[in-house]
Amino acid sequence: MSNVPADLRGELARTVPLSSLELEHEARASDGTEKVLLRTADGRPVESVLMRYRDGRRSLCLSSQSGCPLTCTFCATGRMKFGRNLTASEILDQALHFRRKEAVNHAVFMGMGEPLLNLDNVLAACERLPDLGITARRTAISTVGWIPGIERLAGEGPPVRLALSLHAADEALRSELMPVNDRYPLPDVLDACRAWSEARREPVFVEYLMLGGVNDRHEQAVALADALQPRAMFKVNLIPYNPTDAQFEGSSRNAVDAFRAALDAQGVRATVRLTRGRDIDAACGQLAAR
Repeated sequence: MSNVPADLRGELARTVPLSSLELEHEARASDGTEKVLLRTADGRPVESVLMRYRDGRRSLCLSSQSGCPLTCTFCATGRMKFGRNLTASEILDQALHFRRKEAVNHAVFMGMGEPLLNLDNVLAACERLPDLGITARRTAISTVGWIPGIERLAGEGPPVRLALSLHAADEALRSELMPVNDRYPLPDVLDACRAWSEARREPVFVEYLMLGGVNDRHEQAVALADALQPRAMFKVNLIPYNPTDAQFEGSSRNAVDAFRAALDAQGVRATVRLTRGRDIDAACGQLAAR
């Protein structure tokens, strides 16, 4: 606004910023994936990712919290100190950061934090994402299995998709990987997901992180298939692990393929997610933790 005095322009920049988030660091991978570390006005770290695909998809991975209180052992965010819930504006400003560069058309709440612990603000952001070009049908909310939030999603908010981070069908192993399983056991979580699927008439996407020597054996694939009943309500997405420390290693390509084949033999629909952004620490929490 060159017709506005410079002093007033400076005051506007300080008091009416275009974004509630300040860019601290950004990186772009060889596959086109772009990740940013942002800061809130009170100094909280927030991570967001833009994944570019050859078919034209421009998918955002959005954070709902700064840090996370649920301490999943394989996640860098889980080892951070929990900060706070993000406001709806702070969630939208992550999307706007990338939208100012290019068009976007998909989003998943799978960044820092558990979205269902901040559901009011997440749903408020989902109501506005279509203004940026991301419809409800192309928006997914990923949860570790927070049952009260799943139950709310069955009847509240726009018709977004539901994704469940499962990672083990064995109760003891799942509790070891995801302590929230002690509070909300997997059978109860799957019942809540089935109720959501019936209400929304959509399948639940099951996210299964492939951890070498931990959850990638044939019998574990069979156990997973046995848990996902009825088959039509679930689709499995096998996720190659992006290592965050030396505690876990990703499954080999052969192990991932064998696991998928075992699921297929049991009649479970399964895909393998493309690995994105590995060379820029694109897994949740990696930039902020460093």
